[in-house]
Amino acid sequence: MKNNHTIWVEKYRPDTLEHYVASENVREKLNEYITNQDVPHLLFYGTAGTGKTTAAKLLINNIDCDSLFINASDERGIDTIREKLKGFASTIGFKPLKIIVLDEADAITPDGQRALRNLMEAYSENTRFILTANYIERITNPLISRSQVYKLTPPSKKDAAKSLAKILTQENVEFDVQTVAQLVNAYYPDIRKIIGTAQLQTKNGKLHLAIEDLIAKDIKLKIINELTSSKTLKEKIASIRQIVADNQIQDFVEIYRILYDYVETYAPNNVSAAIKAISEGLYRDGQIPDKEINFVATLHTILTN
Repeated sequence: MKNNHTIWVEKYRPDTLEHYVASENVREKLNEYITNQDVPHLLFYGTAGTGKTTAAKLLINNIDCDSLFINASDERGIDTIREKLKGFASTIGFKPLKIIVLDEADAITPDGQRALRNLMEAYSENTRFILTANYIERITNPLISRSQVYKLTPPSKKDAAKSLAKILTQENVEFDVQTVAQLVNAYYPDIRKIIGTAQLQTKNGKLHLAIEDLIAKDIKLKIINELTSSKTLKEKIASIRQIVADNQIQDFVEIYRILYDYVETYAPNNVSAAIKAISEGLYRDGQIPDKEINFVATLHTILTN
């Protein structure tokens, strides 16, 4: 915990492996890298808020290295790869190892990824690259093949709620279990967003959630809100398609999960059929190229059963 931070997400970001929540396999490998004071090229991927950036920062903070941290979504082109990264990798360092973290590396352009591949090969003797990505399919195969790849998964909803309750207690914030549950259900598995929203919704030492605000800010809940509206089938489908387009949604797995969690809200008289439709839609999501058409077709099935 970093006591000098006022932003909870940063204040309670784990800075030691002891407080980092991850699968046993990931924790063991991170511990191995820290113990050996060395890492291979790494790629951490998974949904937003699952600890990818935290894992990268844990390594550079606990390994004796010179480090460079770049948010690749801001500096995504080939010029950054050629100038910043090559400049850092090619200079003489003060420590045994150099580590370059490219956060949100799935935003790097194809040309940038080709240039990065060459750098990973040319300077591998004393420079390591750690990439993080939400969407591994946007990372080229040459980069994947040159890296040790780890999928990071979020803690359970129960553990997420416990972690949030612990933070609220340490911040002397009054809260009730139901409010914490609502917050976790709204933003899970994005742990970062859960914590950030809790801080935003804390006023005068008390956590107070306005459900209307959650619906307005969270895409998944907007979709649930549309499903429970009094609109016609055609209007519901049109509104949800617009939400998908406006927010450029490409990964629907989390939305299938929220459809399952709220099934009794929008399909109280047809829960079994709705769950079956969700299951089939989620299965097809991993099989076909156009995930949006599959998602909308699943919604149509749910609404017409």
